Amino acid sequence: MLKIDRQRIDAAKPTPLYLQVADLIRDEIKDGVIRIGDALPSERELSDMVGISRVTVRKAIETLLREGLLSRKHGSGTYIAPRIEQPAALLAGFTADMRNRGQQPGSIWLERETGLPTPEEALALSLSIDQPIMRFARVRTANDEPMAIERASVPARFLGAIDDVSTSLYSALEARGCRPVRGLQRLQASLATPDEAAALSLPAGAAILRIERRAFLADGTPVEFTRSAYRGDRYDFVTEVRDLAADKRMLEAAK
Repeated sequence: MLKIDRQRIDAAKPTPLYLQVADLIRDEIKDGVIRIGDALPSERELSDMVGISRVTVRKAIETLLREGLLSRKHGSGTYIAPRIEQPAALLAGFTADMRNRGQQPGSIWLERETGLPTPEEALALSLSIDQPIMRFARVRTANDEPMAIERASVPARFLGAIDDVSTSLYSALEARGCRPVRGLQRLQASLATPDEAAALSLPAGAAILRIERRAFLADGTPVEFTRSAYRGDRYDFVTEVRDLAADKRMLEAAK
């Protein structure tokens, strides 16, 4: 349970009060006094606990939300947030990834339609402009918490009906023998637009990770073009790096 020492709050210090409160909560998390998944006391309770205004407490909480130490669930409260490490070299759908982590994946649909490709989609998927595609746009959730906004485009010939994609795009593709086996991803740090921040329950201007992915069948045919915006406060994309020269020396020594 959170136990903030109000004696450490000093208005005479040059550090703003809201940053002092944020530091105290950060220390409690670091020391394990409050743990991942624990609920933070309400703004009113924190205000009474440290003897400062709710406006100051709110600024402290917003600071920790931007850092990713806290997450907010609408209608539920503010919680100590876990971070998700996603191997950048792993080609896996969101649904399978969340289930492997013991979390319940979900979707809030924004768009599901069949149409003709834009020039960008046609180029990414090696299509002519008269070949139809299916578009799927949704907010992806884990345990009912929004985690990413995903916009995927797939050549229509690889799917049956638009409703074939209910939860997992990759499962729908696999059912038709068209699951991708490799992909190319581009990651870029960015700031959430107002609409993205609202959809992901983030403060305005919060950090996000933009990911563009093209995925291919075994014969090199493009099967997926997806652009996603992941919460920067909840995701770390990790990549293994290797010394190829050292690997070569080890192989030669093993001969």
